[in-house]
Order: sequence, then C-alpha cells, then structure tokens
Amino acid sequence: MRHSPVIPLVAVAHGSRDPRAAAVIATLLDRVRLTRPGLDVRTAYLDHAPPTLASALATLDTAVVLPLLLTAAYHTRVDIPAALREAACRRPRLSVHVGDALGPDPLLVAALERRLTEAGVPLGDPETAVVLVSAGSSDPRANGTITRMAAEWSRTRSWWSVTPAFASATAPDPATEVTRLLRAGAPRVVVAPYLLAPGYFADKVTRQTTAAGAHTVSDVLGAAPELTTLILRRYEEALIRGSRAVSARDGLHAVTA
Repeated sequence: MRHSPVIPLVAVAHGSRDPRAAAVIATLLDRVRLTRPGLDVRTAYLDHAPPTLASALATLDTAVVLPLLLTAAYHTRVDIPAALREAACRRPRLSVHVGDALGPDPLLVAALERRLTEAGVPLGDPETAVVLVSAGSSDPRANGTITRMAAEWSRTRSWWSVTPAFASATAPDPATEVTRLLRAGAPRVVVAPYLLAPGYFADKVTRQTTAAGAHTVSDVLGAAPELTTLILRRYEEALIRGSRAVSARDGLHAVTA
C-alpha cells in the first residue's frame, strides 16, 4: 500500500540580529524533528537572518508554512503573504498549507507557568502578581490578545493578579506596570515574558523590570516542550484545512485540499 508523501513543514520565525535567537529556534525545531521522525522541517526568517521564506520554499512544490509567532498581527497578515508572493515568482505551481500563529493557546500559558516554576515561583501563589509581557504591536488586535490572555490566566489561577505589559508600541511598559503593582500593595511582582527567544526585548525587559523592583523575571518560552506539541498541532490543523495555490499577482487563493 502506497502512502502519501509527508508534506514538509517550513517554520517561519521573526528573526533577530542576536545569534541566541536563531540557536533557540534551531533547538526548538530539532525537538520537533525528534518528536515526528521523517518530517522534513525547515526554518525561515522574516528579517535579520537567513534563509528567507522564499529561499526555504525554493526546492519544494508543496509545504505547510507555519508562523512561529505568538500573536496574529502584521507579520501574519502582511509579511508572510508578501514572502509567499515572492516564492510564487520562483515556483508558479507552488501550493502551501498556511498555518495559524502559535498563539493564543492554553499550551503557551502552560509554557509560561513552566518557566515561572523553573525560576522558583510557586504556581498560582496568591501573594504574587504576574506581569505578562509581550513584545507589543502596532496592531491593537494583537495587543488585545495579550490583555485577554492575562485576564483568563488571572481567572484560572489564584495569583494576586495577572496584568499585561508591552515592551514596545503601546502602554503600559513592563517597568511601569511593575512599579504600579508594587505601589498598589502587591506583596511580590514577577515578570513572565511572552517572548519566543532571547534578544533585545528579553534583555530590555529583564533589565528594566529588575530595576523597577520585580522579584523574578522568568526565561523566554524557548524550546519548552509545550511549543513542540503546539507546532505539530498547528501543522496538522493546516493540513486539515487544505492547501492554497500561491499567486505572484495577488497572494493566496484558496483551492481544495
């Protein structure tokens, strides 16, 4: 009995000038390969690091293109379709299954809790206020996702509070939120970076929130096991939805699977 070929996964990360970021992405995708032997897993970056998405797709006729992004914002709506148009110029018959961004998802909250626990923070401690820090976006929908995540996390655990903060683009910034919580009487404030990899934002958040009085700043999500599970789930979801033919003229046109 012949089996259909396994469709390759092209995971698209934001990219960073900081080499630590690419190293973390490589480790994460190595864990995906170990979990799903036989799956061709390739890496692409939107900026700052090679290869581009078009380059990663250059030898493929079909693929699942999966954004390694924590919210659906500008990059998923604009940058990735633009990169797919570029790829279509090189391979006119290319078809892709476009996956959803990783977040929001309960598995990401589980990964955040894993990082806090690793940093010595008792899970759901009612004496601890959590600041959920995102990179921030010019897209208010993405920022709204973080606000809703914080509210839901606060409802499902007995933290003193869970509130959002943003490292760029919008308010409040993380240090300001730490200061506000301490002044409001929070016995202890910890910071949970909703960031995939180390780099400029992670360093800035750690430095500024520590100076503002944060008790603990947990690590970035990185190659947490929950992310491996989530990537493979998004891969399967994209396959179920079906493929899309890529057009160099106007981006993606839906076709049947």
